[in-house]
Amino acid sequence: MVAEVGQFALILALVTAVFQGGIPLFGAARGSQPMMRFANNAAFVQFAAITIAFICLTIGYVTSDFSILNVANNSHSLKPMLYKISGVWGNHEGSLLLWSWILALFGLAVAFFGRSLPDTLKSRVLAVQGLIGIGFLLFILFTSNPFERLDPAPLDGTGLNPLLQDPGLAFHPPFLYLGYVGLSVTFSFAIAALIEGRVDPAWARWVRPWTLAAWGFLTIGIALGSWWAYYELGWGGWWFWDPVENASFMPWLAATALLHSAIVVEKRDALKNWTILLAIIAFSLSLMGTFLVRSGVLNSVHAFATDPARGIFILIFLIVVIGGSLLLYGIRAPMMKGGGLFAPISREGALVLNNLLLSTATATILLGTLYPIFLDAVSGAKVSVGPPYFEATFLPLAIPLVIAMVFGPFLAWKRGDISGVLARLKFALLLALVLVGVIWWQKTGTTVMALVGMGIFAWLLVGTLLEWADRIRLFRIPLSNSWKRMVQLPRSAHGMTVAHIGVALVILGITASGAWQSEHLGVMKPGERVTVGGYDFRFDGAENVAGPNYDAVRGTFLASTGTEKGFYLYPEQRRYSNPPMDTTEAAIRPMLSADLYVVIGEADGKGGYAIRIYHKPFISWIWIGCFVMFAGGALSLSDRRLRLGAPGRVQKKAASAAGLSGAKG
Repeated sequence: MVAEVGQFALILALVTAVFQGGIPLFGAARGSQPMMRFANNAAFVQFAAITIAFICLTIGYVTSDFSILNVANNSHSLKPMLYKISGVWGNHEGSLLLWSWILALFGLAVAFFGRSLPDTLKSRVLAVQGLIGIGFLLFILFTSNPFERLDPAPLDGTGLNPLLQDPGLAFHPPFLYLGYVGLSVTFSFAIAALIEGRVDPAWARWVRPWTLAAWGFLTIGIALGSWWAYYELGWGGWWFWDPVENASFMPWLAATALLHSAIVVEKRDALKNWTILLAIIAFSLSLMGTFLVRSGVLNSVHAFATDPARGIFILIFLIVVIGGSLLLYGIRAPMMKGGGLFAPISREGALVLNNLLLSTATATILLGTLYPIFLDAVSGAKVSVGPPYFEATFLPLAIPLVIAMVFGPFLAWKRGDISGVLARLKFALLLALVLVGVIWWQKTGTTVMALVGMGIFAWLLVGTLLEWADRIRLFRIPLSNSWKRMVQLPRSAHGMTVAHIGVALVILGITASGAWQSEHLGVMKPGERVTVGGYDFRFDGAENVAGPNYDAVRGTFLASTGTEKGFYLYPEQRRYSNPPMDTTEAAIRPMLSADLYVVIGEADGKGGYAIRIYHKPFISWIWIGCFVMFAGGALSLSDRRLRLGAPGRVQKKAASAAGLSGAKG
């Protein structure tokens, strides 16, 4: 009965999405208030219907209802409750249902929080959200039905992929999807603006909070995914330029560019067409990520569901959404007037450079990700594009991008003074050079790229703090006055500072862990010792242990130095029976200065075990930096100006213009 209720709820959601995608558009064109207001009610009904469907599937997992094919294929009665729940979205059908639920959630959020939007713009945004929902609901109902019955029902299920039975993977997909689907709102705003033929500072003010939210969720989602890869896969790394990793990174880069481009539209009424195009590209890349994971065109530890038939459906959907939106852009964009002029050396110029570098970086990653697929399709040749390509193409773009991040906030709008900015940043440059010199002197054999990375870290961190201090005139006026200026400073300004500090911390973690990692790979027998990174590791042996739904070989290591008390590390080699799979569980001692990372492998039959031990300096700062970036985005999002949208006078003017446009349409 639960499956039938969920199935009916999805059909109701599809019917609602059809009406939501049509009636408000027609109403906006005719200037009909009742038809435009219908969008709000439709968004609520669609959200309620998909919520019921999602609850029904969750009940099936929690109660181990193996008469539902999806539950039987992805769950097991002995699986811990956390993974029964996360198993709802740990498979193809459930993940698409989660996607659709989040899409409906964002539609409801626009209906609720968009009260200050002009009626025509709001109805068109919600209509586009409904049209996107039609595509995903059709995909679910006709190719990926999570409520398909299984008769006769098996006594037990096959279980969830053991690699997905992890707290990091329990929360990684929801955050990533919040970012992916959040970009649908910016896409909907862009399409609505193209239909109306109007983009102005008020529009940019309305778009920025949705872009910020999507960017923040993507940041956390990517961070959780890399953290999972770091401690779960046991290979010692955190990023491999895997195609599915790239599929999440590309929308993040595009969203970052969009976030900065919208600022120019809001402040200077410039870069309108470019900002619209970025909104389309960002969401298109998120859809492409879905295609890459579910189409069957690639293999990845992340690609938990592959089916070429489903991939064809998604490919058609991609062509309709991306092709249709670009066609509309090509027709309507030339009709929109450009904004104010500005000199190349200005804050606008710095943001344009930011966009160019981010866009080029996205393009290089896209090329490296899709080239093997296209080559295989055209000639059948098998090639692999790995880290060397991405590092050789991405880093030369990322370095000037980070350097320019410090200059931009110091420059004035319209026309800036580069010599004056350099004078104010001489302390940051001096400190960066001092740090590079100390590292070169102390760390023998340090590579040039490591020195560059540490120099950029210091440059960005100190430069960002100097810009913040300059805003509040720290040490140039009485501290009480600086305090008042700090309190009065918009939260979005504080958020920018915090986010840029987060980027600096990520650079610190990436550079230090890559440049000064030390390791030991070999076979160890109980009682043997090895020194790695200044720590003495003693292997005390291994034992068999039983987990909730697995058996494991657990090693015991005592790590110590001459100046502190020792501590134990317990890596495991696990064997799951449902489904049968072996996994590696690294033992990690996270510290601010370094991580100690121990992996136990197979026995050699002579009393020894294959052992890997790593000392990774400052690697935890990668994820600390990501969460600092997210905090910066959240702080900016809490800015009252962004939450209220455009000022009242601008809103009335925009509403009047929108009403006139709707009447003409």
